[in-house]
Amino acid sequence: MNTVISVQSTDWDSAAYAAVRDRAAGTNLDPVTLLATDYLNHFNEIVMLLEMVPDMPEILEDAQEWQPKPYVAHFETSTIADKDLAIEAYAHVPPEFKTPFEETVQLIDILIVSTVQQLDEKLKAGETDLAREIAVARSRNIQRLMDVASAIMHGATETLAQDEIDRLMGN
Repeated sequence: MNTVISVQSTDWDSAAYAAVRDRAAGTNLDPVTLLATDYLNHFNEIVMLLEMVPDMPEILEDAQEWQPKPYVAHFETSTIADKDLAIEAYAHVPPEFKTPFEETVQLIDILIVSTVQQLDEKLKAGETDLAREIAVARSRNIQRLMDVASAIMHGATETLAQDEIDRLMGN
């Protein structure tokens, strides 16, 4: 599977970055990347739902309501104390973190949406055991991608190799 990823580019200003970085000290934003791990809560909820679907098929309706939510949109509705700073800081995230972060988030979104669709198909066909296998495998794969996103949020610049991405997206 070849995934095409389009990342929105922004102008990056090192002076603005330094100013925001100084304001981010002591907050829940990483002092280097300026990213807040609270964003991953958006994915934690759906992963829990996906894991429960085989045992409680009615939960699929809740999973179908989940929609991808960009980083800034997440914080616009967040209740964390530093939400305004998280929104402002996102424009100043260094490209070496922002690009792989956005690419990873896009992969997570694609994997979640396709998993919900597959679970729906399998449950409608009465293939509960196959739905369980899909839910377990895909939940692990989504979690693996979330781990990558978390690492990027904390300063990692290396991401998954294309063959690992293909494997995660193919299960």
